[in-house]
Amino acid sequence: MRNSRPWILPVLCLLPALGCGGAQDDAFDLPACDQSVEEGQTKGTLCDVPDDQKEDSLTGAKGLSTAVDSADTAVWEVKNQWEDTSTAEARKAGLAWEANSGITWDEKFDRWVQSLPKIDGHETYYQTFEISTPWGRTLQAPLLECAEVAMFLRITFASWYNLPFFLEGTDAKGNRLYFGHFGARTAAGRYGTTPRFKSWYTDYTSRYDGTTWPSDAKLRERAIPGTSSELQPFLGDDAHAGAYFDELFLNKRVGYFLCLTLAYFGSVNLASSANTYHLKPETLKAGDLNIERWQRRGIGHVMVVKSVKPLEAGHLEAEIASGSMPRRQPKWETPAASKRYFTLEECGGPGTNSDGDAYYKLGGGVRRFRSAKSVNGRWTNVVLGIHASHWLADTDYAAIQARPATFETLLGEVSPEELRTSLLRTIEDNRAHLRQYPASCSARTRREGAFNELYALNQERFGISAADTDRQHRALEDYVFAELAYEQSKTCCWNSTTAAMYEIIMDYNEHHVGDGECREPVVFKAQGAGASEDGYGIFREHAISLGRGDEWVGWSEDEPCAQRGVRDDTESPHAWIPSCEALGGPVDGCPDGFAGNASQADAAEVAAGTYPGLRVCDGRSDWFHLPREAAVGQATVRIAFEHAQGDLDMKLHDADGQVLADSQGTQNTESISFYMSGERWVEVYGYSGAANTYELTVELP
Repeated sequence: MRNSRPWILPVLCLLPALGCGGAQDDAFDLPACDQSVEEGQTKGTLCDVPDDQKEDSLTGAKGLSTAVDSADTAVWEVKNQWEDTSTAEARKAGLAWEANSGITWDEKFDRWVQSLPKIDGHETYYQTFEISTPWGRTLQAPLLECAEVAMFLRITFASWYNLPFFLEGTDAKGNRLYFGHFGARTAAGRYGTTPRFKSWYTDYTSRYDGTTWPSDAKLRERAIPGTSSELQPFLGDDAHAGAYFDELFLNKRVGYFLCLTLAYFGSVNLASSANTYHLKPETLKAGDLNIERWQRRGIGHVMVVKSVKPLEAGHLEAEIASGSMPRRQPKWETPAASKRYFTLEECGGPGTNSDGDAYYKLGGGVRRFRSAKSVNGRWTNVVLGIHASHWLADTDYAAIQARPATFETLLGEVSPEELRTSLLRTIEDNRAHLRQYPASCSARTRREGAFNELYALNQERFGISAADTDRQHRALEDYVFAELAYEQSKTCCWNSTTAAMYEIIMDYNEHHVGDGECREPVVFKAQGAGASEDGYGIFREHAISLGRGDEWVGWSEDEPCAQRGVRDDTESPHAWIPSCEALGGPVDGCPDGFAGNASQADAAEVAAGTYPGLRVCDGRSDWFHLPREAAVGQATVRIAFEHAQGDLDMKLHDADGQVLADSQGTQNTESISFYMSGERWVEVYGYSGAANTYELTVELP
């Protein structure tokens, strides 16, 4: 048994796709369709199957002969079928179903996804889930991109239970490709020099005695390619995705197969009727996908439907989880945040993108994996009979574009306060992304999209103008990392910027706007780029002045960039008021969603609700004023934070500044409950000058 072979294909693209790297002697270049953007990352993605070659029907298009299962390219053996209910294997109890359940394997997949328990993410502020194997091992969810999470879950389940599976795409020369339990193949045979999984790698499933878990050292070195790390830090400082797969699979071939497949299939392939199909909203279940599509090819965002619960009057409560770029553990969203995604027009709704393409024609919205089935001796991705009434044809544009509006009423009622909290979290999520990758144009766009929704919500439901929304929630970094027009800005092609560069850019601007009379910040974008200057000299020079010149990374074309030659980037139209007006003059170096609330006199006005993404810095306090019009009765104010990162405390004051109550614990929360009978002020501060981020929750009578 040989565990190492070179994976080499002739390069058919001007910009070859990245391979599944990690081991120097296993180079592999797959001729991909293009270098597409998946949540801001360069990804060599296979083309979708052309419309005239794929069949969006219940039966689907015919694929490979089932005879390929015996080839040495096979990854796992097919022993069960997705529709089985009464075979000996189907009658067994499993991870999320009882013995003699009478349900199909496809329904078991749904139950498995729904059953994965919620846990705190590894060194994150959000929650994710953990995965238990049929052999009793439990792991936190891996750090993956958005589309990768969806494929990982489906492939994992199919391989564990020996179910047929394949995804279909095409390469740059139009070769129709099939990646599945039979390996990576075309109709003519093995594709190029992709692995002979069955011959090269080992399946330990039948050998495992329940004691010592077998390991594949070569697999542990594997890394999924990308512009940022795919390390799995909860497994160790240098643990790559391959190490995670080694811990999860007895069949090591699946780990190698995932490394290959996740590198080349993306949201464009999951939004294809060759691999998934459109759903009627009321049939939504765990394991389904909700896909944002902004462009016909390339950019998109895939969310896995993690949980669906029935409510009264036929309504549903749904929660989604998704990876992102930089790769992260899947972020488990609240029902309110999840509902917002289901109702976006970019998820197959009405409206058009900047290219004039109708969103409902781009493949976005709620979709479900097709199930591989043998039809007349050919593997075919079909809509199972039990789901036939759930299917929507991809040309039923009226039904597809109506779904976001349907979800508005179908999903559980979300209060204005919950929606506001969700929008503020989205804003802070994208600020956090920019603090790591300050050139990210997708994060800038998503942040401003959430602000636009917040403007409308505050005006309609709270009587707060857009200008006052900016005064309450804008931070200096929003203006520094202003939204850019993607097709006209070379910054948008630059994926290798770093957290150190963010610090340098912000340090420059904090001094610039705070040096005496307030000035508008200098936006981080290409400005005056010439033959010998890439357009970012002002920040590079500042890095040098700080003694951090070696931390500044020069511009590079990290994805194909038609606008590489622009001299000046173009900012998108902004709805905000000028920063000096929003931030109230010179700003400090500790921005968050509330500016200038460092004293009782300048306290920020807050109503009932949750306010994420706040922070205390440098021994200063944050002050909040509870509305004088609040009803008399019991109230509670709470903060949540990571105590290990800095101990925060809280005090309640009256109008004279007298302390009425305090909370000074040593856990991850502080809480004060009191009787509301007049104006009150809340002070949040760090013990002995500690600094930390936190989330504020206000409950009023």
